[in-house]
Parts: sequence; structure tokens; C-alpha cells
Amino acid sequence: MDQLPEDLVADLDVTGVRSLSGGDTAAAYRLDTPDGPLFAKTMLDAPAGVLELEAAGLEALRAAAPAEVSVPRVFRVSDQGLVLEWIDESNGAGGSTTEVECGSGLAWIHRADAPHFGALDPQLPQRIGSFPVDLSPTDDWADFLLHRRIEPLLRTAVDTGKLDPAASDLLAELAPRAAELAGPVEPPSLLHGDLWAGNRVIDANGRNWLIDPSSFYGHREYDVAMMLLFGGFGEACFTAYDEVYPLADGWRERVPWYQVPPLLVHAIRFGGGYGNAVLDALQRVR
Repeated sequence: MDQLPEDLVADLDVTGVRSLSGGDTAAAYRLDTPDGPLFAKTMLDAPAGVLELEAAGLEALRAAAPAEVSVPRVFRVSDQGLVLEWIDESNGAGGSTTEVECGSGLAWIHRADAPHFGALDPQLPQRIGSFPVDLSPTDDWADFLLHRRIEPLLRTAVDTGKLDPAASDLLAELAPRAAELAGPVEPPSLLHGDLWAGNRVIDANGRNWLIDPSSFYGHREYDVAMMLLFGGFGEACFTAYDEVYPLADGWRERVPWYQVPPLLVHAIRFGGGYGNAVLDALQRVR
């Protein structure tokens, strides 16, 4: 167990460790214990607070999740790692029941009471993933999305050469429409915050699990747009969602605006074609 921080596994009675594949920022392991396996991930050079935020997101989602959706229990969190409940992953994609339960379960999470837009806890570090952001509580979602999420990320993407400076002009043109683009005013929701298909795991029984959140309180269309960005969620999922918590008219037209933040994060992190994808999204909004 030399590869695992001692404080992460102390008193867990670990009898064996196996390295797992996958993940682009963390190392992952299966920990064998007399009570069954556990999952561990380590980020030895993690930005301050990243793992603490992930643990807080998992705990918040777990508390809000209905029977249809599971969230792994947090056993241990430190500055360098997490130990979580083990998930016996399926080799398949699940069936229609899995998609329906994913949609309805997420809708119930989004319907849970949330106090404001912004951080789950003002005492936690203010980050979304590895990026410092302003998560101060607010009642103005459209302003939050534009000024605290899109504008800072876009400046970083342009300044680091990952995005054509023309994007700044496009955003300046769109900024006066921020309230319209964010959609009808709604109460805040607890968001997963990074809900692409890779962060929805299906277990051997066809059950949905939500993992690797970047949770905060925000507008639920933020999660829905992320689900549509890279695919992996069936139409039955969105139909089931709408039956529990109907989305406001015009939500599909707002998807490109809500996809701008994750596309900017990907442009900053990975470069490549993501910068062009940001420009395309902004042009579609215009």
C-alpha cells in the first residue's frame, strides 16, 4: 500500500490493493477489506480543496437522491484522496428501465430544496473542478452564469491561446441578453455539475450511480445541457425527467448557452477542437 497515503487507509483493515485503469487526473484503486471492496482515488498534487468539494457534492447528492438513483457513500476524504463505496459496474449500457430511472431520479434531486445559487457551503473552497470560481451565494442566476462562470473561463481560454479572441466579441454581443438566454426564473437546484455519461455509472443490476460531481446550487438546465453535450443518455431518460419535473418551454434552444461553460473548461484543459466548439455554441446562441 505504499502508493496510498497512510491517513487515507488507516483503520480500514485493507487486506489488498489493486490498481484500476481510467481517469485522467487521478489514480484509482480497489481496496479489499473483510467487509467487502472499497474504491479509492488519489490526487497527490490535487489543488487545495478539490477532493473535499467532491466529497461534499457526493454527500449532498446522496442525501437528496431518491430510490431510483444511487450515490456512493464517502468513507474517507483527505487532501490527497477519497475512499468510497464500491460499485460493481456492468459491462453493458443498461436497458429502458435504467434510462427511465436515471431521468426520474435526477428530476427528484433537482426538485430538492436549495437555499441559493452558488456554493453548497460558503466555508468550502470555491472551485468548480480544479478551477477557482466565485461561488458566493446569490439570487441572480443569469448574472451568476454570465459574470462568474462564462466570462472568467472565456478570458482564461483566450489568454492561454486555447480560444480565438473573436469569442470575446461574440460574448459581448450576447451579454445584454443574459437573462433571456438563462431561461425563465426558477428556484435553485442541487446540481451534479459535471453530468456527462462517464459520470453516470450503471452497475451489474442495471442501477444508476452518480459519481465525480462538481456540485453547486444552480439552474437545472446546466445539468441537462451537459448530459446532451457528449451523448450517452437515451431519450427515455429525458422523457422520464420531464414527467417528474417538466422543463420550461424553449429549454432545447437554451442548450448551447448552457454548454458554453463545460466547453470552455475542456478548451482550457485539452485545447484541440474545443475552442472551435465554444465559438460554434456562441454563434448558435446568437
